[in-house]
Amino acid sequence: MDKDTIPLLPVSQDDINSILWNACDTFRGTIDASEYKNYLLVMLFVKYVSDVWTEHYEELKQQYGDDKERIQRRLERERFVLPEGCRFDDLYRQRNETNLGDRINKALEKIEESNKAKLAGVFRNIDFNSESNLGQTRDRNVRLKMLLEDFANPKLDLRPSRIGNMDVIGNAYEYLIAKFAAGAGKKAGEFYTPAEVSELIAELIAPKAGERICDPTCGSGSLLIKCANYIRRQGSKDYSLYGQENTGGTWALAKMNMFLHGVDSARIEWGDTIRSPKLLEDDKLMRFEVVVANPPFSLDKWGADDVVSDRFKRFERGIPPKGKGDFAFISHMIETTTLMNGRVAVVVPHGVLFRGGSEGKIRQQLIEENLLDAVIGLPSNLFFGTNITAVILIFKQNKIDNNVLFIDARQDYEKATNQDKLSDKDIKRTVEAYKKRQTVDKYSYLANFEEIQANDYNLNIPRYVDTFEEEEEIDIGIVQSEIDFLECELAEIKIKMSAYLEELQYDS
Repeated sequence: MDKDTIPLLPVSQDDINSILWNACDTFRGTIDASEYKNYLLVMLFVKYVSDVWTEHYEELKQQYGDDKERIQRRLERERFVLPEGCRFDDLYRQRNETNLGDRINKALEKIEESNKAKLAGVFRNIDFNSESNLGQTRDRNVRLKMLLEDFANPKLDLRPSRIGNMDVIGNAYEYLIAKFAAGAGKKAGEFYTPAEVSELIAELIAPKAGERICDPTCGSGSLLIKCANYIRRQGSKDYSLYGQENTGGTWALAKMNMFLHGVDSARIEWGDTIRSPKLLEDDKLMRFEVVVANPPFSLDKWGADDVVSDRFKRFERGIPPKGKGDFAFISHMIETTTLMNGRVAVVVPHGVLFRGGSEGKIRQQLIEENLLDAVIGLPSNLFFGTNITAVILIFKQNKIDNNVLFIDARQDYEKATNQDKLSDKDIKRTVEAYKKRQTVDKYSYLANFEEIQANDYNLNIPRYVDTFEEEEEIDIGIVQSEIDFLECELAEIKIKMSAYLEELQYDS
């Protein structure tokens, strides 16, 4: 396809989103959304870097004419280097080849090899020649050809001169991830936190310019991006993003997500955060001003036996039960915060607030160390694949008082088809309540240490926020008159039914 022959058409966020979502028809009904998302998102990444490279190549050609060596030296300094034959247009021209999946795989290998510092390992978990995912050769070739044709849509022109800024492509990537999550059921929680929840966490934790921000269970990286956007709205681009993700394919999505949002310096590691933390400095855990996460709820087999002698001393308050890893992630997060101004915001299931045993002991010690700052109850149907009740816990190092704010935001949501959503109004109300730290009838309560201690360190929100609504008084006289009226109506109906039955018997 020669772009010079394609008429310039209006490009909008909605156009791009619509084209990309329609491209999913290639795979719908063939493989699960949690699987085919990888093919779509990798192709989107390749299309974007190809369009950027092509535009820069054309600019250099106009500038330097036939001086190929000079052009090549300049291209080698591009953000991403594309070897010969590896651009999207090259793949599109090969769309009728019988070994199309293998050709795409080899192109991805070359792109990765030419960009080792940025893309090492990113494409190793995606196989465009997979028979188990994409079908036998003929069917696979048909699907991949359709995918390339969808991405060759003239409106999907992602050259910088057409889309204007990085946000458009980053937003499109986020749009697709959210769409895939909606169709992936329980598996969605492995790679995506609903955008509104991520926005709420970013607003609550309020990262500042110059701070280091980490998500130790980062999924596709959307929560980190929300925190970065919060700082950008304050007029700064001075921040550092760090993350770790255990699932290889999801780690690759996070890496690409960072690049498509213009965050090339983000450090995203692949591995098990509890068993093998990768974010280290001088063989010690890195520390961050902000640590945020939506870890897997009550993860079974999280590694209890592997951390008995944890060399990073993350579990000195106690080792959580083998079948529930919530406090393992909390313990890790707290031990990776800076001691002066470190903050943690973590989404956990409601049981974390009151379960006993080793969890109760860890919870008590965290409270006694004056690390817990707030407990925020969320509506029950916000997360993909589960309607479990969740809360956000906020921890702070170096607190100035020993109070804990409880917020009951369970009723603040908008009904939706599958998952309910937090509106801007809902988010604003919760954030304002957190900042003001005041007791508000039936919504929030500022508890001191002695009150929590008197409750045996049980953090169940109804113990602190009274949401009981008195029922309206009943006028017995009115109710009795309504009963009398209904009984009269019933007597009349019985007489009519009896007459109707007699008439039927007479006719027969």
